[in-house]
Amino acid sequence: MKQELNLVVSPEEAANPEKIKAIVARQLSEKISNIHFIKILKRSIDARSRNIKVNLKIEVYINETIPEPVSYKINYPNVSSKIPVIVIGAGPAGLFAALELIEKGMKPIVLERGKNVKERRRDLATINKEGIVNPHSNYCFGEGGAGTYSDGKLYTRSTKRGDITKVLETFVAHGAEETILIEAHPHIGTNKLPKIIEAMRQTIIDNGGEVLFNTHVIDLIVKNNSIKGVVCKQSETDASLEFIADSVILATGHSARDIFELLHSKNILIEGKTFAMGVRVEHPQALIDSLQYHCSLNEVEHKRDYLPASSYSLVHQALGRGVYSFCMCPGGIIAPCATAPGEVVTNGWSPSKRNNPFANSGIVVTIEPEDYKQFASHGPLAGLRYQQALEKMAYLAGRQAYIAGKQAYSAGGNGQTAPAQRLQDFVNNKLSPFLPDVSYQPGIKSAPLHELLPTEIGKRLQIGFVEFGKKMRGYLSNDAVIVGVESRTSSPIRIPRDKETMEHPQIKGLYPCGEGAGYAGGIVSAAIDGQKCANAIAGKN
Repeated sequence: MKQELNLVVSPEEAANPEKIKAIVARQLSEKISNIHFIKILKRSIDARSRNIKVNLKIEVYINETIPEPVSYKINYPNVSSKIPVIVIGAGPAGLFAALELIEKGMKPIVLERGKNVKERRRDLATINKEGIVNPHSNYCFGEGGAGTYSDGKLYTRSTKRGDITKVLETFVAHGAEETILIEAHPHIGTNKLPKIIEAMRQTIIDNGGEVLFNTHVIDLIVKNNSIKGVVCKQSETDASLEFIADSVILATGHSARDIFELLHSKNILIEGKTFAMGVRVEHPQALIDSLQYHCSLNEVEHKRDYLPASSYSLVHQALGRGVYSFCMCPGGIIAPCATAPGEVVTNGWSPSKRNNPFANSGIVVTIEPEDYKQFASHGPLAGLRYQQALEKMAYLAGRQAYIAGKQAYSAGGNGQTAPAQRLQDFVNNKLSPFLPDVSYQPGIKSAPLHELLPTEIGKRLQIGFVEFGKKMRGYLSNDAVIVGVESRTSSPIRIPRDKETMEHPQIKGLYPCGEGAGYAGGIVSAAIDGQKCANAIAGKN
């Protein structure tokens, strides 16, 4: 007999399979020996009170043969001689679009401006250690996209957008642990994602698709308002290449500013949209654990025997705008995510074990067109110009020293040194004379971010942090540091498309896709959007 059961147990019980079996036996009035197998279907933690509980949905096999392990392998057809579809970008939207195209019997040709995931690591090391940014290979560009080096969070609220289970099972089929199928907030971990991304690439190639790196799209071939292909430049050889196809999926991510510029220059419609900007805040992970698990700092180590590094999600309305946490990374590291020289951009990531001593999160403010009226002459690119201006500010502030809130003298920096301030000092409009250690490897420099950030961001952040301190007593602490700026939470541009055909309204065969086009906000939603675009193309052919 097979039976589903919901359990509410302590963290200690949840970590012990024998205790779970004993609890199940009591609830079902069965002998323990009759319970042959317990499969966990869903798991979540309820830490709203000191009496922390783990919610489990399980499948119990009573006097029944233990089931065979589930295989998530997909048998793809060979598409080497099938209709080609160009996929621009090898992030989650592009990779999942390519896999879906193969499943539907079409040949993807994936063009990625950056390097493969292994070679990309050298450029990340150069950013961290020397502050030198390769504009084609960095934390945002390269195989796997920005998500590869941003924790691998797979939680999404986009439950109505598509088949989340299929996305997760595809990750498992390529090497992810099956736990991502049961956790309420699944993540893979930056340290494990590269091999999974490599496996996806191999699947594409083994089944007749193509994947080209260091291949940067510089033009679209358009005839009679229909796409006919793309023109590329290879960054290593400077050679020009043309790829011909009647369908192009544009999955370039939120940081491919040159693509937005290209579309605008060709009078292909793009639109400005609401986005978000702010800072990244970092606390000691032990402090966040003590706040979330309702215990003293001395008790945290014991709690972590049974519970993961804790996270948080915070939101507040300040002066009519949302202030909220974004991409919270327990046990994580703040990363330098600039895509061009002369800018500083922060983001965060975590390894699979989430065992680093710090917790970081973006804290951002919703940005509306009225906030960047000074850039209105740039038309739909106005928000992008505002974004660039703040990133340049952070770059310059990271290379200066400040005394009593005034710029004193040039203090160098490695090119990615970031401006920073203790959290309470920021709220109280005080320059921090000293800064604690942080995870941001290029280094930080004390700066008056309360003065440097535009009022529409800085003032709302101050209000938000005060309110967050009321919700999580101890959060508003000078043990915490804010590092600027967090500016790539989402694209400031939307590339419009028809809701039914998924094509651009002006250019037939052009399929704007994923975060860069304004239709996703994370790995899973981007992957789903890639699948949707692939299915739209398959429906035409």
